[in-house]
Amino acid sequence: MTPSLTIAIDGPAASGKGTIARQVAVRYGLRHLDTGLLYRAVAVLCAREGVTLEDAAAAGQRAAHLVPADLEGDGLRSAAAGRGASVVAAHPSVRASLLRWQRDFAEKAPGAVLDGRDIGTVVLPDARAKLFITADPDVRAARRWRELSASRDIAYRDVLRDIEERDARDAARTNAPMRQADDAILLDTTDMTIKAAVAEAVRLIDTRLAV
Repeated sequence: MTPSLTIAIDGPAASGKGTIARQVAVRYGLRHLDTGLLYRAVAVLCAREGVTLEDAAAAGQRAAHLVPADLEGDGLRSAAAGRGASVVAAHPSVRASLLRWQRDFAEKAPGAVLDGRDIGTVVLPDARAKLFITADPDVRAARRWRELSASRDIAYRDVLRDIEERDARDAARTNAPMRQADDAILLDTTDMTIKAAVAEAVRLIDTRLAV
């Protein structure tokens, strides 16, 4: 049996990793999982049920019972869900509950592209190709602000502060911090259009798969 092809794409918020990952998955005929949605779903469900996000045990229990339908819920793409995801993602109990979920998804044929913050370092350390997507904080904040301002009035400075706080929280956590895997290729999308970024991602992945 041909082993499943797995591609890991990591990076901070609004770096473009999600959009790139979706298009890369189409390019290689693979399934795609935005792992951030798992943590967003846990945060949203905790808030809905009155569970304090800082309560690691309770958040871990909620993560352990996550089902695919929870990833279709309302409010998962909101700024509040993003902030909440960064909080619950710091809990080892939550990460442990979701680790097998992510690996099971990736191992099903023909394989998958997973994007997140610890895919190449923890979730899929043996992925055939790994990218770390980044961009300047100001550029990432501008991208996220354009997304959010289409649906509600929000100040750019608030989005930038949220981006910076999430970066710091994700990089500083002791369990599975956000970092570039030693064998991941860095792709800076600061001055790139999405079309150019996807093309460069495919070129880099093709190079790695050819080795």
